[in-house]
Amino acid sequence: MKVVILAGGMGTRLTEETTVKPKPMVEIGEHPILWHIMKHYAHCGFKEFALALGYKGEMISHYFLDYYTLNSDITVNLGTGETQIHDRQRDEWIVHLIHTGLKTMTGGRLKRLEHILCGETFMMTYGDGVGNVDIQALLAFHRAHGKLATVTAVRPPSRFGGMLFDGDMVSQFTEKPQIGEGWINGGFMVLEPQVLDYIEGDHTVFETDVMEKLAQDGQLAAYRHEAFWQCMDNVRDLQLLQDLWQRGAPWRVWE
Repeated sequence: MKVVILAGGMGTRLTEETTVKPKPMVEIGEHPILWHIMKHYAHCGFKEFALALGYKGEMISHYFLDYYTLNSDITVNLGTGETQIHDRQRDEWIVHLIHTGLKTMTGGRLKRLEHILCGETFMMTYGDGVGNVDIQALLAFHRAHGKLATVTAVRPPSRFGGMLFDGDMVSQFTEKPQIGEGWINGGFMVLEPQVLDYIEGDHTVFETDVMEKLAQDGQLAAYRHEAFWQCMDNVRDLQLLQDLWQRGAPWRVWE
């Protein structure tokens, strides 16, 4: 089953980073957030990816063209120019790099991948959010409900600390708990090929034009994920993810 990752947006709320690179290439630790997302899916058994490229997409293409050598130890003979690559642990992924236009909307980007998806059930997520979602459980949930689309619903972390009271005393304080104010679209979707029929063209926005129509038609199921999830919308989010990575990264489900 293929995994579509929308990786074409301009990341305007993270301009400190995205003036020089596309948002999915912003690094957490030593690797782009895109790598973290793909490692998660691969750990769960899904290793074929279709990346919908747009803004500065050539940087993502170059990253994967050089991926094998960049992640290997290399010996170079400067006299002859010969190189020897010493294998390290390999990521056995297949990656389709599809340029879907600079200004194409999210639905349009997906529609442009139709030839890659081959009329089969597929997964889709965004190139700027991580979580410890159980992908196999998500797929089982989707199949059990028999709808055209399943979205992972998450409750984002609160921006502020939460308190419980005992009279005038604080009995419990939690710094920015994962409670949020309600359920939101966390990505990590499972979609049937018929969803593509809801997309008219490049101008179609998947979240408003497609998901709203799917909900109206009774074809959108929600898989509730109450554990860790975090998007990378702005510099504050990026710093949080950097700090979490140093402390063990709750989304790191792989070895």
